[in-house]
Amino acid sequence: MKRRYVTLDVFTETKFGGNPLAVVLDAEGLDGDAMQAITREFNYSETTFVLPPADPAHTAHVRIFTPSGELPFAGHPNVGTAFALARIGTLFGRDVAGTLVFEEQAGLVPMRILSKGGDITGAQLTAPQRLRRGKTMAPAAIAACLGLPESDVVAHKHPPQAAGVGTDFMFAQLRARETLARVRPNTDAFAQHFPPGGGPRSLFAYARSGANAVFSRMFFPVPDIREDPATGSAAAALAALLADISPRADGTQRLNIAQGVEMGRPSMMRSEVDKSAGTITAVRIGGSCVAVMEGLIDA
Repeated sequence: MKRRYVTLDVFTETKFGGNPLAVVLDAEGLDGDAMQAITREFNYSETTFVLPPADPAHTAHVRIFTPSGELPFAGHPNVGTAFALARIGTLFGRDVAGTLVFEEQAGLVPMRILSKGGDITGAQLTAPQRLRRGKTMAPAAIAACLGLPESDVVAHKHPPQAAGVGTDFMFAQLRARETLARVRPNTDAFAQHFPPGGGPRSLFAYARSGANAVFSRMFFPVPDIREDPATGSAAAALAALLADISPRADGTQRLNIAQGVEMGRPSMMRSEVDKSAGTITAVRIGGSCVAVMEGLIDA
């Protein structure tokens, strides 16, 4: 069977920047093994598969795969998939509106289409889960994983901390943007401090760049250490974590998260975190997308 697909660059306004994504539009009849095989064929960090929703009030059931397995939720796949569907304009015999709802393993993911001058430019998601804070790690362990002196890991605002809003990551603040450029991931240290089954295996390192902006890098072992150019679910969780420790009790806090610069695929993610009476009530992350390819898969 011929199945349509499109590819996009997500969290960028420039083709061949950001994080690539493949979206398989006619996924009905594919089982998990077939989706996994197609994902490995694309060999992008993620591929999404669009299926009819269980509840007709929702837009679609979206499954997200990496080359090594399925994810319950992820950022750039949702943003890119929403952008792709909005550009096509119809899905399962219905018009695609400015707001969408995706059914995923982690829950319902509301989406809002972004536009400028009548042109569709990107999308913004609302995280499906509340902020979840997990275990902490010693700065020395983070430093060993990143090939840095322990003094480059900043812990006075928060210790290296696991957190998530659908998928969990380990977050660590570094001393400066220049420190990010000096990171040299250490495979042996990652194997020691991020063992399988020991909690989050992805390490999101960031450095402040003003009050409302950070630069960041994401590393994960699969089994070799790889770097991701844009990780929307991690950016959303970081924004929520920083808003949670902020003394501000109410209002919307905004944070711009740059990633992928050192990889030559610069990305920009824009977050909004709503807080009321000291409690995080909503987390949103969004950005621009660029269409790259389209075609057919014989599967």
